[in-house]
This record gives sequence, C-alpha cells and structure tokens, in this order.
Amino acid sequence: MRGIRATLIVLIVLGALFVGADRAAVYVAENQAADKIRNSQGLSGTPDVSIKGFPFLTQIADSRLDEVDVKLDGGITAESGGRSIRVSGFDARLHGVRINSSFTSAVADRASGTAHISYEDLTKAVGEPGATVGYAGQGQTGKVKVTGHVKIMGQDIERSVISSVSIVDGNTVRVHADEIPAQGLPGVEEAVRKKTDFDRRITGLPKGLKLDKVEATPTGVDITLTGSDVNLAG
Repeated sequence: MRGIRATLIVLIVLGALFVGADRAAVYVAENQAADKIRNSQGLSGTPDVSIKGFPFLTQIADSRLDEVDVKLDGGITAESGGRSIRVSGFDARLHGVRINSSFTSAVADRASGTAHISYEDLTKAVGEPGATVGYAGQGQTGKVKVTGHVKIMGQDIERSVISSVSIVDGNTVRVHADEIPAQGLPGVEEAVRKKTDFDRRITGLPKGLKLDKVEATPTGVDITLTGSDVNLAG
C-alpha cells in the first residue's frame, strides 16, 4: 500500500513538473513568435500571441502548432493606393501552423480573422480634398455616407451620397454610390462620382491573408479576413 502511495506521489510530482515546463516553454515561444511577427511584418507594436493546445512540447517536437491566436489592438499600417492606411483591431486565428525550431518560419495552413478601419482613416485613404466618409445611419445596413465638393455651373456645391462598400479581388475595398442626385443636370453624376466613388487596394497584410467581407458599422468598417498558407514570419 505504501509502495502504491509513493508511486502515485512520484507520478503527481512528475506530472506537475511536466506541466510547469510545458507552460514555461509556451511563454517563451509566444514571446519569440510575437517578436518575429513584429519584425517580419514591420509592425510598430508587438502583437499578443497565444498558442493553444496541450501539451505544447509535443507540438514543438512535431514542428506544428494546432492553433495560434494573434491580436494587435494598436493595429497595423497597410498601403492603400499609394497611401498608408491604419488597420486597427487586427485579430487572427491560425490553424496548423508549421514552424521551425527558432520560429524564423511560421506558415499557417488556414487562417481567419477580423480587422477594423475607422472612418477617419478611411477618409484619409480617399485622397480627395474635402471628401469625407462616415456612417450612413440607422436603416442603412452596410452602407456608408460619402460627402464631397463639386463644381456645378461654376458653383462649389457639397453633395452627400449613400454608398455601398464591398470587397473586390480579395484585396480591395470598393465604395460606390448607390445613386447620384443629378437633378437632370448633364455631367453632374460623373463629377460627383469622381469625388465619392473609389477603390483602395490594401497591401502589407501577411502574405496569404485576404479580405473576404466588409460591413459598415457606426465607428468604421469591419473586414473579415480569410487565408491559406499564411506566412507570418520569415
């Protein structure tokens, strides 16, 4: 009886030591991965990396992590139409992450996530003086309001339109006015659309990650991200 009790105690102690070592290894790996992602993607801040699954050490031995969450509250700066645009609230979940021992390479079999672009940052990406992008309001689900100044018959007139926002080719945010109140005046619709309609290609995201869907909210646009063979480091 005493032998069984002693064996159980030894097993419990060894189990506790293994769990402690496993969790310590996760902590070190998460910090290393965060630094690699920050450096490889040129981020100004360090992302929060959370490696899921237990035990971790067996995943390392297999050079493959089951699931990894990457979050960056401060956002990232992407390129859009030759202009920089701040993508905030970046949050991604990665599955089947293939790594090497030094974390210099990390490629996910598949990934999903979200990102947010505020109306202030989206307005900066428009590139038209005086043009602004904002929320269309209640009853205009998924719509934005774009306001711009146009010259009509020699007069500078402000026009606001309700626009649909969509994703094109997996990398471009498109804003297109549903209807232009031209009031029968020739050339008005074309002039207004030059100020209010635009495509902005988003680059600088991790390779393999694509824009899937976009939805307008009171604070900005929320973008759903998907991807395969997503390269996070290296």
